[in-house]
Amino acid sequence: QVQLVESGGGLVQAGGSLRLSCVASRSIFSINTMGWYRQAPGKQRELVARISSGGTRDYADTVKGRFTIPRDNAKNTVHLQMNSLTPEDTAVYYCNLRIYDSTMNNYWGPGTQVTVSS
Repeated sequence: QVQLVESGGGLVQAGGSLRLSCVASRSIFSINTMGWYRQAPGKQRELVARISSGGTRDYADTVKGRFTIPRDNAKNTVHLQMNSLTPEDTAVYYCNLRIYDSTMNNYWGPGTQVTVSS
């Protein structure tokens, strides 16, 4: 079992920046992907960005060029650096960990609120 703890959410004005962090409770030695999803009110949860244990990154089209997803495997941590924020980025952001072993195990953090004011 793995617990994920997120931090760094908050209120920011449009055009500003925030950095989210997610720490896993233990080291992961299997192939895995860590990422961030978000869910705005009345909308489905959507992928924001993810990074594999090998370093391959994927970004949603809506955040390309504005968000980056650094990862520190030694600290079991993934970040989401969010720049040039807009009110459309307002959502609850969830950290996700997928471990590919004999089966695929999927873990979620409790979520952190990001609110961008206009």
